[in-house]
Amino acid sequence: QVQLVESGGGLVQAGESLRLSCLASGRTFSSWAMGWFRQAPGKEREFVAAISRSGRRTYDTDSVKGRFTISRDNAKNTVYLQMSSLKPEDTGVYYCAGDTTKLLGFTTQPGEYAYWGQGTQVTVSS
Repeated sequence: QVQLVESGGGLVQAGESLRLSCLASGRTFSSWAMGWFRQAPGKEREFVAAISRSGRRTYDTDSVKGRFTISRDNAKNTVYLQMSSLKPEDTGVYYCAGDTTKLLGFTTQPGEYAYWGQGTQVTVSS
């Protein structure tokens, strides 16, 4: 049984930082490409960042470039999202997701991720 559990969300002020973690269990974590998505109230879930199996390749959406960094520690079965210079528009529920099909890269499409966590709330006040 695959399980992804996010943690690290919270309430912060604009300009502050948070680090989200996602702990995976149940399968071989190092064989998954991983992604972070977020969903604001009344909006669709959107892609934030992704990382390849090895961690050598990453990709961020334009709105978080230079502020967010995705990384992973395969020995700890964990993927991270370091978020800096947070803005009120970063508010939402953040989800990690696992994709077992990409050998070298990753996808930005939520429908291609097989496994999802339950989400962690991030609220940024102005």
